Amino acid sequence: MTHGDFVYLTFMRVLISERAIKKKVKQLAALLAREYKGTDCVFVGVLYGGFVFLADLVRELHRYDLHPAIDFVRLTSYQGTESTGTIRIYKDVELDLTAKRVLIVDDILDTGMTLKFLKEHLSQKGATDVKLCVLLDKKGRRKVDITPDYVGFEIGNYFVVGYGLDCDHRYRNLPYIAIYEG
Repeated sequence: MTHGDFVYLTFMRVLISERAIKKKVKQLAALLAREYKGTDCVFVGVLYGGFVFLADLVRELHRYDLHPAIDFVRLTSYQGTESTGTIRIYKDVELDLTAKRVLIVDDILDTGMTLKFLKEHLSQKGATDVKLCVLLDKKGRRKVDITPDYVGFEIGNYFVVGYGLDCDHRYRNLPYIAIYEG
C-alpha cells in the first residue's frame, strides 16, 4: 500500500459502489427514455457536480434512441461545505427553452434552495415543463418544498465526495460515492 492509498483510506469510506451507480444510471435512463421519447427535450446539467452523472446518463440514452439537447448552468449557494442562502448564476443556459421539455440533472438535492431557484428560473424561460433528476437526495437537510422527479439514491446527512461531488475541488473523479471524514 502506498502512502497515497493509506491517506485516502483514512479519510473516506465507500457509501455507494461504482457497480451500484452504474446499475442505477441504467435504470434511470430507461425511465427517462419512456418519459422523453419523441419530445423536444433539453437536459440541463448543473456544473460542476452534475457533469459526471449527466455524461453517463446521456451516454446510456443512446440505447433508447433518445438524443436530448444538452446545456449547462453554473450557480452556487455554497461557501465551503455550508449553504449561504444566496444563489448566484455564473453561467446560464444558452439554448432557447421555449416550448421545450427540460430536465435538470444534478448530483445532489440537499437544502433544495438552489434547485428550487433553478427550476423556477428555467420555467420562466418558456419551457413547457421542468423536471428534476438527482443522483442523491438528502431529504434530512431540506429547507424548501421541492421534490425530485427522479432519484438515484436517498442518503443520510453525510458529506459525500466522488462521482462529480467534491471537497475543495478534489475527489470528483472517484467512480463511487464516499463519505468524507477528513
